[in-house]
Amino acid sequence: MSRILKFIRNNRRDLFIFLIFFVVSLVVVYILPREGRFRYEYQKGSIWKHDPLLAPFSFPVYRAQEEINRERDSVLRHFKPVYNYDTGAAQKYINEFGADFSRLWLDYSMNTLNIPSAEIYHSDRQYESNRRLEVLYLTSLTAFMEEIFDQGIVDVMPDGSDGNETYDRITVVRNNVAEDYPVNGSLYTPKSAFEKMSGYSRDSLPKLNNLPSGRYDAFIRSFPYNNYLSANIFYDAETSSALRNDLINGISLTRGLIQEGQGIISRGELITPEKYLILESLRKEYEENIGLLAGNLVLIGKFILVFASFFVILLFLRNFREQVLDSYLRLSFILLTMILVILIASATISFRLVSIYIIPFAILPILLKTFFDARLALFVHIITVLLIGFFVPNGFEFVFLNVIAGMIAIISLTNEYRRSKIVVTGALVIMAYSIIYLGISIVQEGSLVQLEWQYFRWFGINGILILISYPLIYIFEKSFGFTSDATLMELSDSNQPLLRQLAELAPGTFQHSLQVANLAENAIFKIGGNPLLVRAGALYHDIGKMDNPRYFIENQSGGDNPHNDLEFEESAKFIIGHVQKGVILARKNKLPEVIVDFIRTHHGTSTVQYFYKSFLKKYPEAEVDINRFSYPGPKPMSKETAVVMMADSVEAASRSLENINEEAIDKLVESIISNQMRERQYDGAQITFKEIATIREVFRQRLRNIYHARITYPE
Repeated sequence: MSRILKFIRNNRRDLFIFLIFFVVSLVVVYILPREGRFRYEYQKGSIWKHDPLLAPFSFPVYRAQEEINRERDSVLRHFKPVYNYDTGAAQKYINEFGADFSRLWLDYSMNTLNIPSAEIYHSDRQYESNRRLEVLYLTSLTAFMEEIFDQGIVDVMPDGSDGNETYDRITVVRNNVAEDYPVNGSLYTPKSAFEKMSGYSRDSLPKLNNLPSGRYDAFIRSFPYNNYLSANIFYDAETSSALRNDLINGISLTRGLIQEGQGIISRGELITPEKYLILESLRKEYEENIGLLAGNLVLIGKFILVFASFFVILLFLRNFREQVLDSYLRLSFILLTMILVILIASATISFRLVSIYIIPFAILPILLKTFFDARLALFVHIITVLLIGFFVPNGFEFVFLNVIAGMIAIISLTNEYRRSKIVVTGALVIMAYSIIYLGISIVQEGSLVQLEWQYFRWFGINGILILISYPLIYIFEKSFGFTSDATLMELSDSNQPLLRQLAELAPGTFQHSLQVANLAENAIFKIGGNPLLVRAGALYHDIGKMDNPRYFIENQSGGDNPHNDLEFEESAKFIIGHVQKGVILARKNKLPEVIVDFIRTHHGTSTVQYFYKSFLKKYPEAEVDINRFSYPGPKPMSKETAVVMMADSVEAASRSLENINEEAIDKLVESIISNQMRERQYDGAQITFKEIATIREVFRQRLRNIYHARITYPE
């Protein structure tokens, strides 16, 4: 028992990380679809490479979804929506029209024509002519309105349930008698009824010479007939939906039955479209049945697969990205994004609301590439796609398409930051999807006739959705404290307050930092890395020198050197102290930790050679604690921090060269980098000898250009 407890104490961190991956595996198993998995892999148009397959049980052969959709469209072309004729609505509107017409007629006569009420009602002749004209118009308009209502005013036609159905005829139920009407021409809409009524009132009202009809023309034309021409034929949604569903439910989903033991396909046989339908039907029945009958075993099998996949990620991080395991925040981000992608894929598969190819899986490697590196992004993306591909239909096709699309996304996202980059990436992903799908379809079908064009629409939506990466990068950057290329661009602006302060308080250090940034940026561009990160890190690596700028030679002028009044150990303490002061200042100003890493590591665990050797020379017999002349570290932990360390040392040393020529520059670069290699300063930086050789050459060339070194020709 004590050994177990001791083992747990000694390996507490590793056990906790293992537990995290175990729990994440359980979560992923829970959110994955519950069905089993068909044991055979196959593609339409390929050869059956397995043993001869016999039906393990009887099952129906399901028709292809495209065939079902075609029959559904054909059936629904004969569907007629049902409407009910409201017999009481017409009389209600006509009565309202009659009452309002008489009231408005009187109002128009009195207020517009200025006919006194006494004259209207007490002058027999005037009263008779106005009254006869009113009755004549009202009778004619009412009769015409009754004709319109009798023919029927129908409200707006409803769209089909999928928005794509149109109808040529509708069924109108009137007094329990159903009658079909063509949509165009036989029935009025409120708009067409108003236009018809207005035309009649304008052109067809009877005229009598002995009546003052001309005075009421404006009244008749401007009368609000539309207030009384409302629909009297109403859509019956319940009955229409029931009839429509009956038609759809009458469509057969199967085209036959395969009996148990019946031969399905033999080894070497071509998987024709007919054979493919039979295999797909067997797969569907098999996965549903095995999920029900052997549910617990299926879950155990899924857990084994999922945990094995996550364990591979754990091994990758342990061997190649130890710094990710050192940060629970970074590890949580990677696992969280994987879970979210798998959850979205699982929901898409289960609910089948949209095609799986609309989901922009390339966002995962884009996010990981932005905050980590291309190798990690590709590795995690492939594992995620493999996990999803095991449970989606046509898994090989899905995996092939999304792995290639993810690779294209990673390759297209170079370290040169531009706002159009994600847009270009989205376009390239669409092209990758389309080209690969075209190739797969030609292999499967042998022609372009059966090409399913809706896939290209899905790919287009997929590429557009990749633009979601913009806000997601911002959200995750703020939530997890990461640093994107956009932030690095902002930090590299020399107008940033901290850099302006450095330029004012320590101008020599500021110029030195600019030169280091230029050297390191050129080097990292050659060997592959993040130039924006290197430039930002180089600009801030010496900000600790602002505290006592005159103790650093690049800020001294006129021969005034305060180190002349100090002991060598005290001088070394001032020089070494700028690292810790820089870290404190950076965190006080809320610089990202990736920038703080450059400040902490740009001297590694090296020794302040000048003061150390001066001490040994002055006190040859004294015992010296080398730690008092050494930087506390840590050593560079990445390729980028290692390059800045090299550039910092080389640039500072180049200022002390007396005779500047190619040979002197070459020796300087070789001496400094070789010395740092002997001190094993790059051991944790994941940088190769070949890359170091490239860096040397870049530094030589850049320093020659800076100092305009001339080649010495023999006399």
